[in-house]
Amino acid sequence: MTSASGLFYKKSGREGDVMMPEILQDKVYKGTTTVGVVCKDGVVLATEKRATMGHFIASRKAKKIYRISDRIAMTTAGSVGDAQFLVRLIRVEMNLYEVQKEKKPNVRAVATIVSNLLNSTRYFPYLVQLLVGGVDEEGGSIYSIDPIGGAIQESDIVATGSGSPMAYGLLEDSYSPDMSVDEAVELAVRAVYSATKRDSASGDGMDVVKITQEGYFEISKDVVDEIISGLRK
Repeated sequence: MTSASGLFYKKSGREGDVMMPEILQDKVYKGTTTVGVVCKDGVVLATEKRATMGHFIASRKAKKIYRISDRIAMTTAGSVGDAQFLVRLIRVEMNLYEVQKEKKPNVRAVATIVSNLLNSTRYFPYLVQLLVGGVDEEGGSIYSIDPIGGAIQESDIVATGSGSPMAYGLLEDSYSPDMSVDEAVELAVRAVYSATKRDSASGDGMDVVKITQEGYFEISKDVVDEIISGLRK
């Protein structure tokens, strides 16, 4: 089935359903590696910086981790335009939440708001897969959210994007629920680095953040490079 724009649509099993363009079906999770680690004293989120258009490297400085609240962040995989628009929209929703509730949202509330936003456009969804992670009064937590709003709380490790199979191999082998947040930083860096060695759509450095009850901290390039240099020996 085609639209007036010429996009091919996948036939639905239910009459009256609006369908997603078939040309986009295989492009939702492409071209990135993001990692989340839940540890005993916080969470760590890490991404690489490469943005691709098919086989073309469009940018080597793409931002894929966004601070949403004081101790909550979101990683993005998928369409850059969709991700950037969602970040702006979610930040507005967070401001409204604080005004209406007279308190800052916890991680579950942010994940629920993001999930509802994505689900409201499920027939032509934002082409993204997101991780929402942070620390609140209940401790550290990370939620994985798919393009149509399905949200799953991850209790330990999670990876998204085209490099996630390689990242999972290292995460599952080395993760321990008793590890410190600094040990989790090293694990996340190692996982993303391993993905960049095999996934052509991932690479060009990393952004890494750790979030604890003390605050939100961006890991410096020097620290990341030191961890990577140890892997090369």
